Amino acid sequence: MKDLLSEIESYWTTRAEGYSEVNHKELNGMQKGAWLEVLKGQFPEKAKDEIKILDIGTGPGFFPVILAEAGYKVTAVDYTQEMLDTAKRNAGNLCERISFYKMDAQNLEFEDDVFDVVISRNLTWNLKDPKRAYEEWCRVLKPGGKLLNFDANWYGYLYDEEKRLSYEEDRKSVESEHLDDHYLCTDIDRMEKIALQMPLSSINRPSWDRKFLKENGFESVAVDTGIWQRVWSQEEKLNYHSTPMFMISAVKEEKNVWSENDGMGDSDSGYDRKRDLEDAMLCAAPGMKKNGFLRLGGGEFSLPYTVICGSHPGKTVLITAAVHGGEYVGIQAAVELADKLKPEKIHGRVILVKTVCRKEFEERSGSVCPEDEKNLNRVFPGNPQGTRMDRLAYEVVQKLHSAADYYIDLHSGDDYEQLTPYIYYAGCADEDVVQMSRKMAEQADVPYMVKSNVASGGSYNYAAACGIPSVLIERGQMGGWSPEEVHSTRKDVRNILCALGVYDGMRSYSNYYPMEIEDVRYQSASVSGLWYPAKKPGDIIKVGEYLGCVKDYERNILETSLSDLNGVVLYQTGSLQVIKDGPMIAYGSFSRRKDERKKKITNYWAKRSDSFMEQRRAELHSDMADKWLKEIGTFLPDGKLRILDVGCGAGFFSILLAKLGHEVTGIDLTPDMIIHSRELAKEENASCTFEVMDAENPDFPDGTFDVIVSRNLTWTLPDAARAYKEWIRVLKTGGILINADANYGADDFSDTADLPANHAHFTVGDAMMQECEEIKRQLPISSYVRPAWDLETLGKLGINRFSIDLGISSRIYTKKDEFYNPTPMFLICGEKNKCNN
Repeated sequence: MKDLLSEIESYWTTRAEGYSEVNHKELNGMQKGAWLEVLKGQFPEKAKDEIKILDIGTGPGFFPVILAEAGYKVTAVDYTQEMLDTAKRNAGNLCERISFYKMDAQNLEFEDDVFDVVISRNLTWNLKDPKRAYEEWCRVLKPGGKLLNFDANWYGYLYDEEKRLSYEEDRKSVESEHLDDHYLCTDIDRMEKIALQMPLSSINRPSWDRKFLKENGFESVAVDTGIWQRVWSQEEKLNYHSTPMFMISAVKEEKNVWSENDGMGDSDSGYDRKRDLEDAMLCAAPGMKKNGFLRLGGGEFSLPYTVICGSHPGKTVLITAAVHGGEYVGIQAAVELADKLKPEKIHGRVILVKTVCRKEFEERSGSVCPEDEKNLNRVFPGNPQGTRMDRLAYEVVQKLHSAADYYIDLHSGDDYEQLTPYIYYAGCADEDVVQMSRKMAEQADVPYMVKSNVASGGSYNYAAACGIPSVLIERGQMGGWSPEEVHSTRKDVRNILCALGVYDGMRSYSNYYPMEIEDVRYQSASVSGLWYPAKKPGDIIKVGEYLGCVKDYERNILETSLSDLNGVVLYQTGSLQVIKDGPMIAYGSFSRRKDERKKKITNYWAKRSDSFMEQRRAELHSDMADKWLKEIGTFLPDGKLRILDVGCGAGFFSILLAKLGHEVTGIDLTPDMIIHSRELAKEENASCTFEVMDAENPDFPDGTFDVIVSRNLTWTLPDAARAYKEWIRVLKTGGILINADANYGADDFSDTADLPANHAHFTVGDAMMQECEEIKRQLPISSYVRPAWDLETLGKLGINRFSIDLGISSRIYTKKDEFYNPTPMFLICGEKNKCNN
C-alpha cells in the first residue's frame, strides 16, 4: 500500500498547479457562492467561530478559502505537500483562519471527538482503504457532528461498457461546444492505472457509502444525487455529465438509544441541533411512542408523525402516506398503525409519517400541488432552491430517508383512478437492495407485484437507489377508502415488518401470493376528451385487444387504445374525462420468473429429506403400512393399474402400491426426495419410476393414469386449484383421484404439547418449524376452509361420485407414537367424469 500511496502522492504533486487553476475558475465563477450556500445549509446553527471544521483532501484549498472568507475557521489536511503549499498560496492572508497539515486521510493524527464538521470533495474514490478512512473521520467527529462528502463514480467507465460510452459522449459534447476538456489536461492513462487499483472505482455509489456509514457509527445518512446541478458550472456539467456528483451527509451517533439513559439530557458535544425528527427518534426511550408534527424546511412544512421506539434494538422502518394528498387508504392505515403497533413487539424503530403532502391533503388538492403544479412523486430527490414540491422532496430525503433502513410508501387510487391492488418494488438499485425489496413485496396480500425500473422521481425509487430496500403499496381507488381496504393495508405492513424481523409475530395468512408483472405500459392520452374504457382493473388482456377510446362531445372517436401485449390491467382513469398527456390506462405482462415460493418449499423439504427418509423407512416396516393400504385399497379398481403418486416424498405410497403389482410413477419437486425414493424402492425390491416434477405442472399426456394418489401434499402447494386441474387432465376417463390431507394451515406446528417425546417433529427443530410456518402463511390454501374448498373445486373441474372420509385419522393414528398426526386428516376420493375427457 505504501508504494501505491507514493504513486498517488507523486501524481497529485504533478497535478497541483493544474488543479489550482481549476479552483481559481471556481472561485471566480458561480461555483463559489453555490458551494458556500450548500455548506452553510448543512452546518450547525451556532456562531461561526465555535464550529470546528476539518477539510480532508483539501487539494489547492478551495473549501478552506471560501469558508475562511465567510468567517469560519478551518483545519485542512492533504497527503501531498505540493497541494498544501499551493493551498497556502491561494489562501494568502486567509491563512490566519486556516490550519494546514500534511496527513493521510486514512490515518488522521487528531484526538477523538474534535470536530463539529468534516468535509471532503473528490477524495474517497482515490483511497485504497475507504472503510478505514470513514472510520477515522467518524472518530475525529464529535458525537452529533456532521460528515459531508462530495464525490462521484469517476472511473466506473473502466468497468462498465455503458458508462464508457456515456463518458465518450461527454468528450464529444465538450468538443462540439468548444469548451476545455477537463480530462485532456490530465495524465489520464496514469490516473486510470491508479483508479483500477482503487476499490471504489468498480462499486456502485453512493449506496455503498450509505450502507457502510449506517453500519459504522452514523445514525442519520442522507444522499443528494442532484447536488451537481446546483454547484457545477455549465462547463462542468458537460464535462462530467456521465459521472454526476453526489453529496453524502451523515450525523455521528450521539449516544446508544438502547441504553438505560432516556436520552433527554443535553449532549456534551455542544452541538445544538434543531429538535427535528432525528432528535425525536434518538430521544425516545425504548418501549415508547412519540407523536407530534415534524417541522421541515425551517417550518415551511409541518407533517404529523409517530415514532415508535421498540423495546429491542434493530433496524428503522420508514412508512409514509399521502405522498399524494388525495390517496386516503394509506393515510388512514398509517393513522391506525401508529395506534396499533406495539412497542414491546418492535425490534428497532418504526417512523410513520401520516401525511407527507399535508397541505394538499387538507385542501383536497389531489396529487398535484396547486402552487407549482408538480406531482411530489415525480421530483425526488428534490431541490432546496426549487419550488414547493422540490423543497418538500429534498427535506423528505434529508430528514426521513436518511434515518431509514427500509421504506414502505402507502398509496391508493386518486380521485380519478381505478386500480386493482398491487405492490411496486424497487428494481433500479444494487442487487441486494432489489432482492430485499422483492422479499418485502412478496409479503403483501395482493394479486400482483411490479418491479420498478426507474431510480428517481418517486420517493421509494430514489430511496432504493441510495441503498434503502423499498416498496410502494397500491390499494383503494377513486379517492375513496373503506375499513376493509385499510385493514388489508395494515396487514400488509405488519407482514412486511414481521418478515424484516422488526416486529414479533407470525405472518398473517394471505389470499394471494403476488404474481410478478413486467414490461408495464403506461398509456397517456394524446388528446383531451371523454374516456370510455372497455376493461376493468384486474382484467386479463391479449395483444391487440380493445381497451377503450377517447371521444369528443359529438361522440367522434379521437383516440383508440389497444393492448400491445398479453397481460393484466393494473389501473386506468375512472373519470369520464382524460387530459392530454395525462394517464389513461396501465397494464403489464406476466413475468416468466419462477414462483419464489416453490424455491423456498423445495429448499425446506431438501433440508428435511434425510430425516424424512428415515421416518418413511420406519413407517414401511410398521403397522402403518397395512393401515394405509387398507384405506386406499378400498377405492382401487381391479386389475393392474397405472398409478401416479403426486408429491411422493420418500416413496411410501409408491413402494406399497408397486409391491401389489401396479405400475407406479412417483413425482416430487424436491430432487433429494427423489434420490431417497429410489434408495428406499431398491431396498424394498419395489419396481417404481421416480421423477423430479412439479405437482402443478405434471409432464404427462392427457389421460395417462388410472389412479392418482397423494398424501399430505396439497397443503404445501402455491396453486392447489391448478394442481387439481392438471391431475384430472392426466387421469383417464373414469379414473380415480385419492387425496389424503389435512387443514394444516389452521394449525400451529410449533405447538408440540400433545406430541410424544419420540415424535418426528422434535427431530426437526424450532428453526425448521418456524420456517415451515412462514411458508404456510404465503400459501392461499392455508386460509381455505377444507375439505369444503377441495370438494367445491374438484366438482367444478369434473370430478363426481365423491367420497369424503373425515374419520380416517381415528383409524390410522390409534396411538401416540413417532408417526402420530395431531391434525385430523380427511380423505377425498372421486371419479373423473366422462364429459370431462
